[in-house]
This record gives sequence, structure tokens and C-alpha cells, in this order.
Amino acid sequence: MRLTFLILLFWITPIYAANTESPIRFGLTAVVPTENLRFLDQWSQYLEQKTGRKVEFVQRKSYREVMDLLDTGVIEFAWICGYPYIQARETESLQLLTVPIYRGAPRYHSYIIVHHSSPYKRFSDLRGKSFAFSDPDSNSGFLYPLALIAKKGEKPETFFRQTFFTFNHAETVQAVSEQVADAGAVDSYIWEYIAVFKPDITEKTRIIKKSPSFGFPPVVYRLGIDTDIVKQMKHTLENMHQDLTGQELLDRLKLDGFGDYSDSLFNEIRALENTVQSADPRYSVVQTD
Repeated sequence: MRLTFLILLFWITPIYAANTESPIRFGLTAVVPTENLRFLDQWSQYLEQKTGRKVEFVQRKSYREVMDLLDTGVIEFAWICGYPYIQARETESLQLLTVPIYRGAPRYHSYIIVHHSSPYKRFSDLRGKSFAFSDPDSNSGFLYPLALIAKKGEKPETFFRQTFFTFNHAETVQAVSEQVADAGAVDSYIWEYIAVFKPDITEKTRIIKKSPSFGFPPVVYRLGIDTDIVKQMKHTLENMHQDLTGQELLDRLKLDGFGDYSDSLFNEIRALENTVQSADPRYSVVQTD
């Protein structure tokens, strides 16, 4: 009886200890197009099975909210935009983990879109029009169009008649499709994702300018967390394509996989930031209010 008790105690104790470990918290923003909560449940379950730790996705509306969660230690990992990734910090707190691979490369574009019936054909045609930015910390939805304006020697308030933030690439597409805005700037990955699942929305828009390619929005981690957890998460994400369940999840995200890339992948975004800051010093610190 005593032997049986000791065996059960030995068997149960590790399981109980594992279950009491704090969960891995993974921040998500509008850069991740998720159609339903069921998908996030399936993805978190997959990550749990692979890492041996409970994984919780933490969703926020803006990039700044997710960055604040990283800075304050509330979350350990996050899928963010390249713009907040390259921004200078008083104390460096982030590290690049992995980068999604989309259509064969770790790159994407910014699309300047207008309503399909509008007469506008070039970015210069948008002078005096209303424009929807996606997020003040977005490369494709804010920094890139800002750089286009800066190169003309102008500012958003003088070039456009009116501007506003949607804080969501999908909502920017919606705003242009419904002619709430004359034009907008969006992430090409999001626009193309919507084109697959909700083509009736993107069909009401037209791309008038496509940016050069940029490093795809990366997955980062907060410095100071356990290195074993970092290695487990990196290995899990970068090997998703090697098993059936992982591939099915990637298919739903319309991604080829995740890969290990150099920080130099984001140099084009750094160049844009320099262009904008040189033209207007107020953007040395991104305005979020």
C-alpha cells in the first residue's frame, strides 16, 4: 500500500508542477488576420503541445498597447510590426525571434488604395483628399505614406484635407471600400488575405501604389525571459510546416512558415524612419494620441 502511494506520488507530482507553471503570454495585434476565436484556440493548443507550457494569446487593438505589455513584462512574446521593432529605446528590451515567410519570402508591401470607382491614379492625385492611416506605429499603414509626403516637402495636415487612424488594416480597407475615406494605406498581406476570404470588400478598392518590399512584421520576445522557453518557441514556430497540424494552421494564416533572418531585413524601414524624421522632427517620437 505504501509502495503504491509512493509510485502515485512520484507520477502525479511532476504533472501538478507543470500545471502550476505560469503560462507563456503571446501578444497579437491587427497584423494577424484571424477570422474567429476558434483558430486562436487551435493555435495556442498546438503551441502548448510543442512547448509543454500553457500558451495564452493576448490581443490588443493597437501596436502601442502590445508594445506597452512587452515593456512592462506582462507578455513574453508578440507578433508586431517592423516599425515599432526598429524604434530606438532608452533600454533595449526586445529581441528578434523569427519572421513569417509569405509567398516565398520574409517580405511584404504597403498598398495605397482608393475606391474602385474613384478617378485617382497616382499618389499625387490624393492631395486635398481624405486619407485613412492604419496605426501610428505601422510601417505600411503610416510610416510609408508619411515618407511619400515628406519627399514632396509636405506634411500630412497640408497634403491631405483630412486624416484619421482606423487602428486596424482590415478597417482601413473597409473605410475605403465604403468611401468613408478617399484613400488609405494598408499592409499588402492583410489586403490579400481579405481578398481571399471577403473578396466583396477588396473588389471595391483599387491599388494605385505599391511600395518596395519590407521585412515582414516579426515575432519578438522580451529580453530577460528563460532562454529555454525562447528556444522552444523559436523551434516550434520555425518547424510548423513539418507536421500536418502545423501546416494546416499556416494554411489558414496564408503563410509558408517562419524563418531565422538577420536584423538587417528591416533596414528599409529604418531608412524610411530617417526620411520622415529628417523632414519632421516631431516623428522622432511616434505620436499615439
